[in-house]
Amino acid sequence: MMEVQIERRDGLVLVAPSGDIDLSCSRDLQQSMRQALDGKPERVVVDLSRVPYMDSSGVATLVEAMQIARKQSTRLILCGLQDKVRSIFEIARLDRVFTIARSLEEANTA
Repeated sequence: MMEVQIERRDGLVLVAPSGDIDLSCSRDLQQSMRQALDGKPERVVVDLSRVPYMDSSGVATLVEAMQIARKQSTRLILCGLQDKVRSIFEIARLDRVFTIARSLEEANTA
C-alpha cells in the first residue's frame, strides 16, 4: 500500500510517496500531486527513494503533474529514483523531459 507525505517549506513542496505505485493507488498519487501544485509553488520535489516499483499509471500521473507544473511555471523535480523506476523513465526517454536529481539534497539546488 502506497502512502504519500507532503511537506511545504519556503516556496518548496516535498512529495514523498512510499510503496509501489500502480493502478490501484495512482489516483491517490494524482490527488497528492494536485494538492502539492495547488497555490503555484516555485518548486515541487518528488522524492521517489521509497518507491521500489512504478507501473505506467504512475508514470502517467507524474507526466500529468509535469504538464500542470509547466503551465503554472512551477519547477517539478524527481529525485532518489531506484534502479527499476529509473530504467522505466530511461526506456520511455522521460529522463529527457523531467529534471531528475540523484538525491533530495541535489534536488534542492537543481
